Amino acid sequence: MQLNGRLPPKTTLYRVKSELDEIKRFRAYTSARAQAVSEHQSETHQLSTQIAYAAGLRAHELLTLARAEERNPDKRPALHSKWAGREGQLYTVQGKGGLVRHVLIPNDLVEQLEKLRLDNPVTVTHRKINYLQRYDIGAGKRWSDSFSKASKLALFFSTGAHGLRHSYAQERMRELIEIGFNGLFALKTVSQEMGHFRPEITEVYLQ
Repeated sequence: MQLNGRLPPKTTLYRVKSELDEIKRFRAYTSARAQAVSEHQSETHQLSTQIAYAAGLRAHELLTLARAEERNPDKRPALHSKWAGREGQLYTVQGKGGLVRHVLIPNDLVEQLEKLRLDNPVTVTHRKINYLQRYDIGAGKRWSDSFSKASKLALFFSTGAHGLRHSYAQERMRELIEIGFNGLFALKTVSQEMGHFRPEITEVYLQ
């Protein structure tokens, strides 16, 4: 390239953007990228991002976190392989269609979460639905918007906070297969962990 900024004849400019285009084809965030995003958020939203990544939560499910002993999950088929290979404490969340399910949160995040427990739960409305919030953490649209903004700052692109659910699905599939479960059984396990009604739905998250 000449000093005037012009390219010599028959020379094409390398597309720096091409690498970003390739990354954005996949919705999942790697562990390093999720961490980079969280570092550009407030402390409240930062913890929510870490929990959503570790437990595969939807934005509104962060509003509904409750200790396992506070609320029973809905009766659904449950494989013994759920959360195999991971350690943490069980909580419940209220997902799509009002389904209450167990989720596993790593112990280090549990410690941070419990420090933000509200003295009294508050009712929060998200998309015209009322939820009981027990922890003073980011959730819903505010957290989702914060994530997208932070992702653009940290990575120069965003696939949205829902990309963390894709991350969870793909990581759990790898983990379960590595410890000896076959692909179909692993898929059914991850489907249950994520609160999907059919494994076919979970397959979308593996792309």
